[in-house]
Amino acid sequence: MMTTAETYHVPVLLQESIDGLNIKPDGIYVDVTFGGGGHSKEILNRLGKNGHLYSFDQDEDAEKNILDDDRFTFVRSNFRYIGNWMRYYHVAHIDGLLADLGVSSHHFDDETRGFSFRFDAPLDMRMNKRSGVTAAEILNTYSEEMLADIFYIYGELKNARKIASAIVKARSNKNIETTGDLIQVTEKLFLREREKKEIAKMFQSLRIEVNHEMDALKDMLNGAKEILSEGGRLSVITYHSLEDRIVKNVMKAGNIEGKKTQDFYGRTEAPFRLISNKVITPSEEEQERNPRSRSAKLRIAEKV
Repeated sequence: MMTTAETYHVPVLLQESIDGLNIKPDGIYVDVTFGGGGHSKEILNRLGKNGHLYSFDQDEDAEKNILDDDRFTFVRSNFRYIGNWMRYYHVAHIDGLLADLGVSSHHFDDETRGFSFRFDAPLDMRMNKRSGVTAAEILNTYSEEMLADIFYIYGELKNARKIASAIVKARSNKNIETTGDLIQVTEKLFLREREKKEIAKMFQSLRIEVNHEMDALKDMLNGAKEILSEGGRLSVITYHSLEDRIVKNVMKAGNIEGKKTQDFYGRTEAPFRLISNKVITPSEEEQERNPRSRSAKLRIAEKV
């Protein structure tokens, strides 16, 4: 199947997330998850001739979707380095940052990358194919305890230890190289009625480990906290409880742990103000049209 910007990734909560940025026509904005460029295009539609958008993506496939616009700069990098890159471009402050933390539809549909268990493919899962260890390397070299921690913490799988044990036992005879190998080794450990959901969680946990997603998210949010102007907006779409908890903590308390601090007068000190205490979720119509959006949550905050 030929990949176009439209098929690469269907943007989730498009209008809601861009509305949340409260875009100034001459402002400077960052889209840290460019992908197919859907959110970036909408930001550019709302910018005037003096506005500018910087968009990040570490996946070389996303570069095919780069937008031809003088107001647009594509940054080939992991978004965790946002602070360094903004300094490189001599940008002291930005007016808004958008993050759609979901995996692009393109990654799940690409039979060669190993993100989906729908295809028997090499267990790669790297967002940046130019560096890092693959999922197969993790499965064949990590200790049983380390694997169990990954499945329990990142996949929230209650039988994480059994899964890790089965993998270690199987790899002593033959390396686990493909998605099919992994499913063959572990599928008997999942209840039939929850099999697909739990296998998806196992794949999710491996993807998070391969790409160091939680560490990257923490670095990006801390970077955003430093470079957002007063009144600047942070608009973030999450898809699972781990990343949502981190985003919520930073927006409510200004730190990853969610620990609230108080000033001398007992007033809560926090760098952000929530635009809405209620999480924004996709409409039933969008969920029907784009099944990927069903677990999406949008949180919006303003720098104070």
